[in-house]
Amino acid sequence: MTTPAPEQVLLSVEGALGRITLNRPKAINSLTLEMVREITAALRRWSSDDQVQVVLIEGAGERGLCAGGDIRALYDAAKAQDDSLPKAFWSEEYRLNTMLAHYPKPVVGLMDGVCMGGGVGISAHGSHRVVTERTKIGMPEVGIGFVPDVGGTFLLSQAPGELGTHLALTGAPVGGADAVALGLADHYLPSERIDDLVKALTTGDADAALARFAEPAPESPVAAQREWIDAAYAGDDVAEILARLRARPEEAAGKAADAIESKSPTSLKLTLRALRSRPGTLEVALDQEFRIALRCLTAGDFVEGVRATLVDKDRDPKWSPNRLDDVGEDQVQRFFAPLGADELGLSG
Repeated sequence: MTTPAPEQVLLSVEGALGRITLNRPKAINSLTLEMVREITAALRRWSSDDQVQVVLIEGAGERGLCAGGDIRALYDAAKAQDDSLPKAFWSEEYRLNTMLAHYPKPVVGLMDGVCMGGGVGISAHGSHRVVTERTKIGMPEVGIGFVPDVGGTFLLSQAPGELGTHLALTGAPVGGADAVALGLADHYLPSERIDDLVKALTTGDADAALARFAEPAPESPVAAQREWIDAAYAGDDVAEILARLRARPEEAAGKAADAIESKSPTSLKLTLRALRSRPGTLEVALDQEFRIALRCLTAGDFVEGVRATLVDKDRDPKWSPNRLDDVGEDQVQRFFAPLGADELGLSG
């Protein structure tokens, strides 16, 4: 007899709490299309269930909430020149992000441990966003030839000053205190109190539970560097940003420049353009990200970035073009053009 595959999402109702547990711990709970569909279906059921007054989204295992989407499956589809899975995955994932942002009941996102990319999408749009001292949150997509999605360009464009630009272009993760300072999270909780919080949430009062166990966030290391970050990342040109970073005396600025220069030049330009478009709503951002995402499958560096990072793991991507100067404005603009019948259409 074969052992049945474990459920990728665990669902339970405990008192007044609807509990959604991502259950792929070996993959740090990376999201599959099946998981997106199961979460969406549960949220729809619970929206009209009088017993469920609060929803919790958490990750199984010790490593984190979610390391992002199942990038390997999207890579395999792109290699096969089959866009059906990517279209379905991104459209349904982005609709889930929107559902969470407008959910009629409190949604507590427990961003403990690793919370990257798609993990941000299922937690940072909810009403109560919780981080701990173990949180490692980021949007590292420029490192795989992609762009911050799941509403990441909306969230990062709303961050104070140029902190969001710094995170987007370096792809570097930050801690829980930084997440609060950047507006990606609301509450800081010692990880040792997670079980206490979950138990308190079963009463159905998220505000009271968090008031009881959350603590003031420590000082944010990233926010403490805002003076040089704001100065260096101003403007709409990645090359100018790099030049200003190189001219700064701070060691961290030089390290940021090193990080940026290792990323896909096309993705860097797409990301900065998306941030500077200042999408006024989550839906506008997701519609734009959907256009870019689909085109990254065929016209960008996504396949090469995933190959170097997750498939061959040689960490030596061959970006094309490999220089910022060779990525023309007309090329960038093509990623943003409407998709016609394939438009996501969240913003009307």
